[in-house]
Amino acid sequence: MPKTKPLVVLGLLGTTLDVGKGPRRWEKWRPTVSLCQHEDLVVDRLDLIHAERVGGLAEMVEADIATVSPETRVRRHIVDMQNAWDFEEVYAALHEFASGYPFDTDAEDYLVHITTGTHVAQICNFLLTEARYFPARIIQTSPPRRASDKPGTFSIIDLDLSRYDKLATRFEREHTDAIASLKGGIETRNASFNQLIERIEHVAARSTDPILLTGPTGAGKSRLAERIYQLRKHRRLVEGELVEVNCATLRGDGAMSTLFGHKKGAFTGAVSDRPGLLRAAHGGMLFLDEIGELGLDEQAMLLRAIEHKRFLPVGADAEVASDFQLLAGTNRDLGARVREGCFREDLLARINLWTFDMPALRDRREDIEPNIEYELDRFARERGQRVRFSTEARRRFQAFATSPEATWPGNFRDLAAALTRMATLAPGGRITEEIVDEEAARLRQAWHVPSKVDNGDLSSLMDTKALAEIDLFDRVQLTAVVGVCQRCSTISEAGRTLFAVSRARRSSVNDADRLRKYLARFDLTWELVCAKRG
Repeated sequence: MPKTKPLVVLGLLGTTLDVGKGPRRWEKWRPTVSLCQHEDLVVDRLDLIHAERVGGLAEMVEADIATVSPETRVRRHIVDMQNAWDFEEVYAALHEFASGYPFDTDAEDYLVHITTGTHVAQICNFLLTEARYFPARIIQTSPPRRASDKPGTFSIIDLDLSRYDKLATRFEREHTDAIASLKGGIETRNASFNQLIERIEHVAARSTDPILLTGPTGAGKSRLAERIYQLRKHRRLVEGELVEVNCATLRGDGAMSTLFGHKKGAFTGAVSDRPGLLRAAHGGMLFLDEIGELGLDEQAMLLRAIEHKRFLPVGADAEVASDFQLLAGTNRDLGARVREGCFREDLLARINLWTFDMPALRDRREDIEPNIEYELDRFARERGQRVRFSTEARRRFQAFATSPEATWPGNFRDLAAALTRMATLAPGGRITEEIVDEEAARLRQAWHVPSKVDNGDLSSLMDTKALAEIDLFDRVQLTAVVGVCQRCSTISEAGRTLFAVSRARRSSVNDADRLRKYLARFDLTWELVCAKRG
C-alpha cells in the first residue's frame, strides 16, 4: 500500500492465535507475526498490547517479527485485565490506554489490528476507533486458504463514512427524507423555517432529551410532535407509543389523577386503579401540549418523573416507574410565567434544553401557497373528492392570503378551515371567485379587519393641514400601514407583516428600522401610532 508517513499498527497479542512452539510454529498462521510479512504493507512500528502474565509469549512474537521484518520496531505495552470478557472492564482499560497514547497524526499513520483478542476486545477497539479515541483506520487480517499462500490477506477499513460516496448518498437521502417527513411532505419555502426543521431533525435523530416547542396556537406544534415521534421510532430511539394530552383540559383534582394515576379508593369516585398517562407512555413518548397551563403541584410531580423516572400516584404508598421521552408545547412565554410565580423555574430549566420556536403563518407568507395544495390534497383523501381553484379564484385567494390584512391569528388552523369551507361549497369541484370573495369577507369579519381603507383613520394622528398636504396615493398607503401597526403587538411583527415579500429577497433585513423610517416621512412614530389603538 502507498504511504507517505511511517505506519504504526496497534494491536492486542493473541493468546490463542499467536501461540506456537519450536520450528513448527512457522507452519501456523499467527496473525500478529503475519501482519509484518506482507510485501505491500510495511509496518514501521508495532505497538503490542498484552497482559503481564503472557510476557514470555510477547517476547517470542517480538523476536519472530524481528526475523521476518527487521525494519519493524516492536514496542510492548502492558495492559492488565482481570476478565477479558467483561465489556466494562475491557473498554475502560483500552480507553485509558488510548487516552494516554502520544498520537501524532501529522507525523505518523495509524492502524488498529482487530483480529486478535477476545470478541469483547475486538468490539471495544472498533468502538474506540469509530469514536476517534484511536485516530486510525481498522486493519483486519485473515489466514491463507492454502499453506502456500502465506501470510494470508488483510483489509483496511476507514471508518470515516464520509469518504464513501454510496454511503454518503444514502445518508443524505435519509436526511432529506427525514426533513420531508418533519414538514409533512410540504415543500416549504421560508428559509428560517426550513433551517429550524433542519435543526430539529438533527436533534430528534441524535438525542432523547426533552424537546420544547413554542409558538402561537395553530402554528403546527402538535403535528410536528407526531412527526418527531415517528422519526425517533424509525431510528429505533423509542419503542413505545406516543401519548398526547392538552394540559389546558386538565383541571382540579382530576389533573393529578389523569397524569400520574390513582389507587382505588383514593377519593370519591375512584372505584378502580388508574395507571395515568405517564405510565401509558412508558417506553414511548409523552407530548404535553400547553404545558404552561399545568398547576404547580403537577409541575413538581412532573419534574421528579422526568429526572428520576419515578412518581407517586394519587393515594398510593409506593412510587411507580415510567421511562418516557418528553415533548412539550406551549404558546405561553414560560419565562414570564416563572416571573409571575405560575411556572417552576427548575422545571423550565429541565425541559428547555432544546427549545424550538414555531413561527406564525403571517411570518411565513411564502409558505401559504404550498400549504394550500397540502390542504386540498388532505380534503381529497378525507372526502374522496378532488377540488381545485379556477385560475382567477386562485390568484385572488393567494393575493388576499398573503396581503397585510390577512393576519391569520389562528395560523394554519385558520387556513385549513378556510380551504375546507371553500372546497365544501365548490360547485362541481371548482372553487370560484365568488366563493373566494365570500370567504375573504367572512375572515375579515372574524378578524375585525376593515374591508376598505378609511382615510379618517389618520385624523387622530395628524392635523387637518398636514393630512391635506399628503397625496391621495400616499394617504391610502399610509392608512393601510397604520392599520397593520395598530393590529400588531410589536414593531418587528408589523415590519415582518408589511415587508413579507421584499424581505425574502434581501440577504439581511431590519423590518423595524424600515418601518420607523417610513413613518418618519410623515412625522409619525411607532409609539404615537400605537397609542391611538382602538
